[in-house]
Amino acid sequence: MVSLVMKINTVRSSWFEGYGYRLDCQPYLSGALETKTILETLPVPKHTLRTVTAGYDGGIYNGPKFRRTYVDGPEYGVPFAGSSSMLYSDLSNLPYLSKEIAYSKKLSHLELKPGMTLISCSGTIGKTVYSRPEMDGIWSSQHIMKVVPDPDKVPPGYLYAYLSSKFGVPLLVSGTYGSIIQSIEPEHIAALPVPRLGREFEEHIDSLVKEAGRLRSEANEELRGTSSNLVEFLQLSPLKSENVSDCGWESVRAKSLQYRLDAHFHSKAAIEAETAIRNGRYGYKQLSNVSQRLFKPPIFKRLFVEDPSFGTQFISGNDAYKFRSDDIRYVSKMTPRHDEFILHRGWVVFQAAGQIYGLFGRPLYVRGWLEELFCADDVYRIVPRTEEDGAFLYAYFRTAYGRISFQRQSAGDSIPRVWDPQVSQIIVPWPDRDLRYQFAARVIKAHEAIEEARQKEDQAIANLEAVIDNLGKK
Repeated sequence: MVSLVMKINTVRSSWFEGYGYRLDCQPYLSGALETKTILETLPVPKHTLRTVTAGYDGGIYNGPKFRRTYVDGPEYGVPFAGSSSMLYSDLSNLPYLSKEIAYSKKLSHLELKPGMTLISCSGTIGKTVYSRPEMDGIWSSQHIMKVVPDPDKVPPGYLYAYLSSKFGVPLLVSGTYGSIIQSIEPEHIAALPVPRLGREFEEHIDSLVKEAGRLRSEANEELRGTSSNLVEFLQLSPLKSENVSDCGWESVRAKSLQYRLDAHFHSKAAIEAETAIRNGRYGYKQLSNVSQRLFKPPIFKRLFVEDPSFGTQFISGNDAYKFRSDDIRYVSKMTPRHDEFILHRGWVVFQAAGQIYGLFGRPLYVRGWLEELFCADDVYRIVPRTEEDGAFLYAYFRTAYGRISFQRQSAGDSIPRVWDPQVSQIIVPWPDRDLRYQFAARVIKAHEAIEEARQKEDQAIANLEAVIDNLGKK
């Protein structure tokens, strides 16, 4: 059953002029009018967004539509982010856009630089990201609007926190147009008011946001380094292919079929990865023999509730890869087998359904905001015997060898999936406890930094909202 909620509002004719005489409901139901009223009463200066930005096209721009040509790696391409992938906590798996296209006069301005505020401007509108150090040199799609602050006029982190706050977001989405695929354009937000709350306070907010960006970037770099060091430590032989979907053919002995006729399972990448693991330095074990439990919950009917006291926060298999939840919903505690869906610290989880080139098979280590959430059924759970074992498995499954080992188990043409008992039969390198825990410590420390970054960013936005709320009451 689908429940529809109708919203009704009385609109004054005097409001039409401020929204270009639009007759669609979006500008008048987004909360922007109430927000504007609050901001107008604040006893502080207000600057329009256009006056505090600088750079290409005045510092507020998206990009033209263009045909995307992807390449295999950094030799011929640059990392490319869309309005969904910009929200991911880990950006190491972005596709590569051809350098020839990226550096062209038409698209060179789409390169990201630290300090920008990125705004999703097509489809899902108003999602914001602060461009942190690790995003330097990434190219963005036309569906990401860039707001480039002039640091001599406004601290970049402060502007991001404001645009991400309960005051900024309604103003961003109020300019939305379109019924099927909604969009906003730079001219729709250029006149957006930016309250000035004093240099000292703004720099404090800026420092929190910048520190969050630094922590997140350094933590992700540490995770990449940990997995890279692990491959060297295990002395796994190099792979000629890292994609189970690479075109080609293989000759397979009947005794090696293992009841599988899937091309992915017998691909060159899969065979090379399995051979490397079996010939590695410290031996290997089946995943089922080093884990406490392996499972994927059953498909369930989603019964959402509005009151958090009657539910548990829900996270989808896609949103779990982000650095925070931006669409908070609650699943009823009366859901059958409710506790089986809850994620716990130290677990390793995977997107267990989807396209090979997407999030499918990409591991997540449960720590921080993911803990104790109700997670969708399309996410596979690995329950380790210790948190440290989970951290080690996460570091391994981040490698090409680990990812291939999981992806080769997929079955299905339209939407590949993994099924039991194939996952339990995956083999993983398994050195002694002390050696495993050396790598695990690095993973855990990095995730602690990622959680600290989330808290600092949330603190910055909460502090800004509190100050504006207090000024509005005077």
